[in-house]
Amino acid sequence: MSHVPQLIVDLSLILAIAGIITLIFKKLNQPVVLGYILAGLLVGPNISIFPTITDIKTIEIWAEIGVIFLLFNLGLEFSFKKLVKVGNTAAITGLFEVTMMLGIGFAAGQFLGWTKIDSLFLGGIIAISSTTIIFRAFDELGLKTQKFTRMVFGVLIIEDLAAVLLMVLLSTLSISQQFAGYELLESILKLFFFLTFWFLGGIFIFPTLLRRYRNLMNDESVLITSIALCFGMVLLVTKAGFSAALGAFIMGSILAETTHAEKIEHLLKPVKDLFGAIFFISVGMLINPSLLMEYAVPTAILVFVVIFGKVIFVSTGALISGQPLKTSLQAGMSLSQIGEFSFIIATLGVSLNVTSDFLYPIAVGVSVITTFTTPYLMRAAEPFYEWLNINLPEKWKTYLNRYSSGTEKIVQTTHWNLVMKSYAQTVIINTVVVIGITLICSRQIAPQVYTRIPSTNLTNSALAIITFMLTAPFLWALVFKRNNRKAYSSIWLNRRFSRGPLILLELSRVLIAILLMGFLLSSFFATPTALLVAGVVMALAIIIFYQRLQNFYVKIEERFVQNLNARKLEGSGKSKRLLLPWDAHFAFLEVSADSTFIGKSLQELKIREKFGINVVLIERGSKTIRLPKPTEVLYPCDRIEVIGTDAQLEEFKGHIEINTIDHMFLNSDDMIVLEKVEIQLDSKLLGKTIRNSKIREMIHCMIVGLERNGERILNPDSNMIIEYEDVLWIAGDKELIREFFKQKEPKAESNSSLAIDDY
Repeated sequence: MSHVPQLIVDLSLILAIAGIITLIFKKLNQPVVLGYILAGLLVGPNISIFPTITDIKTIEIWAEIGVIFLLFNLGLEFSFKKLVKVGNTAAITGLFEVTMMLGIGFAAGQFLGWTKIDSLFLGGIIAISSTTIIFRAFDELGLKTQKFTRMVFGVLIIEDLAAVLLMVLLSTLSISQQFAGYELLESILKLFFFLTFWFLGGIFIFPTLLRRYRNLMNDESVLITSIALCFGMVLLVTKAGFSAALGAFIMGSILAETTHAEKIEHLLKPVKDLFGAIFFISVGMLINPSLLMEYAVPTAILVFVVIFGKVIFVSTGALISGQPLKTSLQAGMSLSQIGEFSFIIATLGVSLNVTSDFLYPIAVGVSVITTFTTPYLMRAAEPFYEWLNINLPEKWKTYLNRYSSGTEKIVQTTHWNLVMKSYAQTVIINTVVVIGITLICSRQIAPQVYTRIPSTNLTNSALAIITFMLTAPFLWALVFKRNNRKAYSSIWLNRRFSRGPLILLELSRVLIAILLMGFLLSSFFATPTALLVAGVVMALAIIIFYQRLQNFYVKIEERFVQNLNARKLEGSGKSKRLLLPWDAHFAFLEVSADSTFIGKSLQELKIREKFGINVVLIERGSKTIRLPKPTEVLYPCDRIEVIGTDAQLEEFKGHIEINTIDHMFLNSDDMIVLEKVEIQLDSKLLGKTIRNSKIREMIHCMIVGLERNGERILNPDSNMIIEYEDVLWIAGDKELIREFFKQKEPKAESNSSLAIDDY
């Protein structure tokens, strides 16, 4: 009889226990993650009721693989473009909450008498909420179509990115064992450089390869290739001195921009679930019940800190960003727990041997308790708001409403904004690429060459020429490329005193290019004479081959943009999920086969008249109907996007029998936006009724809301006359709306301006 390896025996044991426990937890409608942790506790070395696993080291290796897959999957859902599109509200709220929770966590650790490293890790542990728990709770409580959930998902994106950064910074601080500001700043800049370089290079290379060999790739090939790319990036990132989890996250975010993203995520799910389960089981194995009982008081204190801290800081951050009190409270009470990232950060401290033994079980204990309290807090959010609304002083409520309304007025973008944005983008991207290519050639390729060919002036010159050829298009772009020529010309021609700053900007680009060229040359030549001669030759080469470099750079840029937008171009048609300034908001619903609305036109159904809801988009297979006409008929499995309040959507759901979409981090690079337009004296709509404005016929847009004298009107009557200083909320194509409102009535000069921006 052949010998069965101990690893197989251990795996059969932990997976069998995990399967039984998770079935029980599903029956009880509790998070499966908690079942995995309990299973790990039962088969771990600290509990003797069940058989105990013996090959703990191998299980820990499998758990590390589980972390890699969890972060890879998170990257697939994340996408750097979503960070750009997440919106000011979520960014302000998330950054404020994470910063304050880090501070209060560190303070709590110091209050309990812990070391600085323990306190710092504690801050990181309690700063990040649980994406898994929140998704599950929203699904079970039927809250996915609520307005505040969109902001919660945006905050979770910010928190996930903050967690990845925290893992890198905590690793650096743990190794150095000091809180030196210079080293911390150096680590942040190094992380930013590598993130940017890997993302730019990854977007340029990997989507192109996947697209080129698309016809040869079946499900098996896609799965194997994506996992290979993931572990390849893990290897590359660890060699650069960062964590394996960061490499998995980066590759996931790169592949999130490809047309294979959904397929990769689908194929990867069973693998991620398996290794993720082993990771959470390993979390349970490290729990020492006696130690947890010994530190029951600190655990209780930290549960209090997490719940009240997150409710207060998330709600405050949302209020600061301009959200109403109700939305802010609902978001705060939804994010009041810690979860999977807290385990990962706690595990990091254990693996680095820098945290005390008690910190890990305390983190797990706090997570378990706050996970159980999350659904109850979500249910209590609205009643608590109602109580607060009754008991708050009228002066406070007036101030909050005025502040919320005031933050919605966005200043019009100036030419200087456009020029500075273009300048920063050109300088940062091209500088990172030039430095990255130079480092690869001088510190990776050159040593390999020198092992075979002696280091001579000829060898160094050849390597320098190759490096220069690779970086030349980007050096050209750094000096000569200029976006937003219209804005640049407008500043130059119309504002005489602005020419000086413009000239300084251009000279600074030249100076940066010279410094980069010096860095390139100094990587291969030591003598000043060689540097000078090579520098002059390279500068002449850029001038002589100006046109070729320009054409080559344009091709590189076009390829990068094509890869970046490939997923959008293939799956375009989803509309933008935006927060409205009142309780109305966007939601996607699906028409079921049993709906009584099937086969009837929107005009027959009178959805707006009966429910107060606007249908702004219909997805039917590969076809997308934006702002459908009243004669458009609904069919089974149509996905419709609507605008309505929570109450209106809840009522509408019962009639259309919808199934809300499961994937909550929706692509935000879409076609329909919501524009806010303030009517001024020179507006062509002034004095006209909404019907007579012909805005729907001319630019195929829809007026869905109107603000007048502080009153907000959802679905205003079409006979309503548009007055001076009215604020219109218009759903439609952003460019068409802006172009329409640029055309003013020929009236006298006025200092009033059009305040318009999309939300």
